[in-house]
Amino acid sequence: MMFPRRRPAAALLLGLAFALGAPLAVGADDRAALTYPPTKRGDVVDEYHGTKVADPYRWLEGDVREDETVAAWVAAQNEVTHAYLGGIAARERIRERLTKLWNYERYGSPFKAGGRYFYYKNDGLQNQSVLYVLDELDGEPRVLIDPNGLSKDGTVALRGTYVTDDGRHMAYGVSSAGSDWQEIHVLDVATGKRLPDVTRWVKFSGASWTPDGKGFFYSRYDEPEGEAFTSENRFQKLYYHRLGSPQSDDVLVYHRPDQPEWGFGGEVTEDGRWLVISVWMGANPKNMVLYKDLSEPFGMPIELIGSFENDYTFLGNEGHLFYFRTDRDAAKGRVIAIDVRKPEPEHWSTAIPQTEDTLRGVSFVNNVFVASYLHDASTRVRLFKQDGTHVRDVELPGIGTASGFGGKRGDTETFYSFSSFATPPSIYRYDLVTGESTLLRRAAVEVDVDAFVVKQEFYESKDGTKVPMFIVHRKDLELDGNNPTLLYGYGGFNIALGPRFSVSNSAWLEMGGVYALPNLRGGGEYGEEWHQAGMTVEKQNVFDDFIAAAEYLIAKKYTSSSKLAISGGSNGGLLVGACMTQRPELFGAALPAVGVLDMLRFHKFTIGWAWVPEYGSSDDAEQFPALHAYSPYHNLKKGTAYPATMITTADTDDRVVPGHSFKFAAALQHAHAGDAPVLIRIETKAGHGAGKPTDKIIAEVADRWAFLVENLGVELPAAD
Repeated sequence: MMFPRRRPAAALLLGLAFALGAPLAVGADDRAALTYPPTKRGDVVDEYHGTKVADPYRWLEGDVREDETVAAWVAAQNEVTHAYLGGIAARERIRERLTKLWNYERYGSPFKAGGRYFYYKNDGLQNQSVLYVLDELDGEPRVLIDPNGLSKDGTVALRGTYVTDDGRHMAYGVSSAGSDWQEIHVLDVATGKRLPDVTRWVKFSGASWTPDGKGFFYSRYDEPEGEAFTSENRFQKLYYHRLGSPQSDDVLVYHRPDQPEWGFGGEVTEDGRWLVISVWMGANPKNMVLYKDLSEPFGMPIELIGSFENDYTFLGNEGHLFYFRTDRDAAKGRVIAIDVRKPEPEHWSTAIPQTEDTLRGVSFVNNVFVASYLHDASTRVRLFKQDGTHVRDVELPGIGTASGFGGKRGDTETFYSFSSFATPPSIYRYDLVTGESTLLRRAAVEVDVDAFVVKQEFYESKDGTKVPMFIVHRKDLELDGNNPTLLYGYGGFNIALGPRFSVSNSAWLEMGGVYALPNLRGGGEYGEEWHQAGMTVEKQNVFDDFIAAAEYLIAKKYTSSSKLAISGGSNGGLLVGACMTQRPELFGAALPAVGVLDMLRFHKFTIGWAWVPEYGSSDDAEQFPALHAYSPYHNLKKGTAYPATMITTADTDDRVVPGHSFKFAAALQHAHAGDAPVLIRIETKAGHGAGKPTDKIIAEVADRWAFLVENLGVELPAAD
């Protein structure tokens, strides 16, 4: 017997929504009667290079924590959304199943510092993972930091840990409610006691200790004069904090008041001789490099790489010889050596040449380079000597994604995690001398992974480009065009998506759903050329790739338009918004999450200006037409029937401010002519995603899957 689906009577919502001027009737049995909160339309019109563009919902850019009018609108929208979701019979069963699946011990890869081992562990349903320390790998662990005790609701999270070379002290970042803002605290590792040191207004920065453990380098912004969660982040500065002193005494190491968009990352070399400063400008992976000789207290930083033309990721050094991973003259990446006494490019040498696979990351451990490559979006790991001689490949458990491989030059061991769509996370110790991998832990998730099949298929995009796509489903699937399918994508910022295990996706697969992940242009799966093919004025290629993936799934009888949902977050939220406005008839449902949806004003909030190298800017007369042509907020057409849509965002998202989603939701509700629901779910005390408590994650995923069950006509398997 299939799981029964109930359509409850419509409910009348009162309270704040009624006070705004209209009763809100909601219910899955009568979608035509779904009434949305009234949203005021303003008369704001901007002119861009001779083109006038209306922005009727500009007022929704206000900070929901400070603007009472915006807060009232948010509360009214949430009331409608939660009443609708609460009327879906399958929702509670889905939530219960997700809770059961999530209730398993989860471990992070150990990392070694100061002779000790550190790792994260979650007992199952803890809101935040706990940091443990071991004096020996097979010793008795003890809790070092439990962030669950830092707040009653689990919304305070750890955001990075940094241990001194002697293992005595640890600096660690803390953020609240999902914000990118951090405070860096320090504790004594032996006792677990927190020291009085604290650095505030830190964002987009780690901490790097000097070898003597007396202090660390970090980057911060000045305390915001306006709204902390919406005002622009500019003029980052690199400081040195000396242990035991107040932040007001921190030494300003480097800043550029003439370059407000430059940011700085300081890293002390393992030998303690040098401070390497990576200078970034925007989210594009191109940077400058400076270095400072720490043996000369009054020495100034010296420029090594003086332009933002390529990526240079510092790997380590041998005295004056610095190693970098770069894409200069190698779109798929290579490793080079630069002698800082002869810094001119004609003196550079290649340690590891470019290959057909994409070099994504390199660590320098046991005096060898551990190089992580992508081969059609799956991980391959190879070891090389400093002169580029190939040592061996790491034998991974299968086709999937491996991460970790960190450590110091003197370490003979490293650790990594491996997973795939059908392989739960597994933690391994790797002996760098013998090449042997030893399984330490494998997640015991209550999922029958043997019931799933994983494929990788290639399809043609609009312009003929071949694009790979992973497709996962139950082995008993029939290709009859009637399967509920979730198509997930990102396609931007040189980010690569690979085969990884997901509890939420496992629940979707159990319900008979198909999960599809295409590796779109704009990502980093095939190197910088693949990335650039989806940037700025070429961004439409990404949307074409995603639309072509949908058409492929339909043509191959995996699904049909009425059974097909699309999903993505952040830049992926833009992807969903652009595709549903360009091809509304192609999809049965859309789930844009924390999306960049107003492409004409994104650069005016927090760190949005940093995305201009990726997207372009409406301030540029040549780039404006492309942005205006696909900006989701500006391309909604009155009288169009859009797919069932649930937009998700959060009130403390200071990465992609929630005003993007607010404005898009209001415009979509105004334009929509169909009966399908158009909802927005606004999480409280949460941000862009990092640090979100487990209970909030489960609740949100349950709502997503319930929304798809209701709107794609998913028939759940019979209950046990």
